[in-house]
Amino acid sequence: MKNQKLELTWIGKDNQPKVEPRILLEDKDKSYGEKNTDNMLIHGDNLLALKALEDKFTNKVKCIYIDPPYNTGSAFEYYDDNLEHSIWLNLMKARLEILKNLLSDDGIIWIQIDDGEMAYLKVLCDEIFGRDNYLNTISVKMKNIAGASGGGEDKRLKKNIEYILVYTKNNNCFKWLKNAYSYTEIYELVKYYRDNGISWKYTSILYDEGTPQYLCSTVDGDGNEIKIFNRINTKFLSISQVARLENISEKEVYYKYMNRIHTTAMPQSSIRPRVMEKLKDIKHSDVISIKYIPRTGKNKGVEYEQFYKGEKFRLLTWLKDVAVLKDNMWMKADLQGTLWDGINLNNLTKEGDVEFPNGKKPEALIQRIIDMTTREDDIVLDSFLGSGTTCAVAHKMNRKWIGIELGNHAYTHCKKRLDKIINGKDTGGITEDVSWQGGGGYKFYELAPSLLVKDKFNNWVISENYNGELLAKAICKQEKFDYIEKSDSYWKQGKSSENDYIFVTTNYISIEYLDAIHEEMRNDESLLICCKTYQEECEERYDNITIKKIPQSILNNCEYGKDDYSLNVNEVLEIDEDE
Repeated sequence: MKNQKLELTWIGKDNQPKVEPRILLEDKDKSYGEKNTDNMLIHGDNLLALKALEDKFTNKVKCIYIDPPYNTGSAFEYYDDNLEHSIWLNLMKARLEILKNLLSDDGIIWIQIDDGEMAYLKVLCDEIFGRDNYLNTISVKMKNIAGASGGGEDKRLKKNIEYILVYTKNNNCFKWLKNAYSYTEIYELVKYYRDNGISWKYTSILYDEGTPQYLCSTVDGDGNEIKIFNRINTKFLSISQVARLENISEKEVYYKYMNRIHTTAMPQSSIRPRVMEKLKDIKHSDVISIKYIPRTGKNKGVEYEQFYKGEKFRLLTWLKDVAVLKDNMWMKADLQGTLWDGINLNNLTKEGDVEFPNGKKPEALIQRIIDMTTREDDIVLDSFLGSGTTCAVAHKMNRKWIGIELGNHAYTHCKKRLDKIINGKDTGGITEDVSWQGGGGYKFYELAPSLLVKDKFNNWVISENYNGELLAKAICKQEKFDYIEKSDSYWKQGKSSENDYIFVTTNYISIEYLDAIHEEMRNDESLLICCKTYQEECEERYDNITIKKIPQSILNNCEYGKDDYSLNVNEVLEIDEDE
């Protein structure tokens, strides 16, 4: 019986392209800002660009976010469901396989998609990344639906969410760095709870903390001291009482007394039982406080004070501990799961000062993703860059970044947006949140043309665009050698190991030429020579020198002369007919 496996099949799946590993050419006139930067903005077909990155960045990228085309049928001359899915899946498979190679062992990829292809993409990603490396499917609210109409899209409900598929390279190596939170202005949240009949617990203020009076001490589980204090003359008032007493609004009360607004709870901790045990035979006030130095948690290593109230020692839990001050507003922070509905969409069209209808993603969304999974100087990559949001956010967050965009958007959107950020002129998105003031830079790259072209006799020849240096770089990449920028010997143009070199030349290699090179080589060194032609006797003259003719030796390595890998219907039909 033939071995079987669970997989997604489609027309042309087994006919994946053999992509030419192009070199990247920096356009120094378009590079911007600091010259000594690792950031890369690449213009060109993203499959070719990803292949170009593979030799240097395999296992190096910490976080990948992509927002690929959603395959609505509008991108094709005509729509046929079976062919449409096949075209799109072919496009995605080739790119995802290289993206997986680029990820570090502890890396993560986020793929945003709508419901049209989400199910297909999930099965494809299971196959490429492995089901064990699947983390989550996140639902993100991406539209605010106005009005009270029905579906609005024929018989379908209006779409207001998209999905993000999340996979790791190796689940055993990956660790979340931070949790995701949604934020709501405190008083807006209070009004929402009140209007909807939901109980709001933070209604009391420790209006007067009273006077601390040392009572006794106990110890924590490690034997460290916990000091216990009576609190003399404490005073508690409700939010509404303070508003009337001070003749201010409830919202003003929340902002003025944020540090003292609380509820009470029965915490599951080892500290509270120790305090209760110590005080069971000691007379104490109704409110006590303790001071100790936590060994774990967010207050680790710093003296921390807690308050307990009543016979059951209910802990005062502070509103400030679940809130943050953002843009001079107190915001309630709520831990997010796989439903992300707190992303601000109101000013999306203005972010980056570039127009990108129906495709721009909020900077706050990308910030959350980068914040959860990377540290400063980690590499973030987006190979469907669009309006440049991912690189814009990564730059503001001091991450290294690589962005790839095929169309004119690389110039009109991505470059324009990133230049403005580097100049400190960008005021939207997350700029204020991260206190961005400008700086940094990037290098702008174009893909080199194909190494081989057809001549007038339909023969493959080396492109005239390649001078000696470019040819050497290209052949090094093809043969998996690292190009040597400054070599101590003219024949050492690249190396694959400590003593294994490559020499690329258009010169004729004669016996005398070969002997001269061999004379300079050490006994433990080996050399691959790639040339247009050579004297037949050279072929087996030295055991440590191998000679190959170009272009004949590389013709079967990959496809040449192809600059666009966005598949079309006719190509898929041809694949199907060949089968």
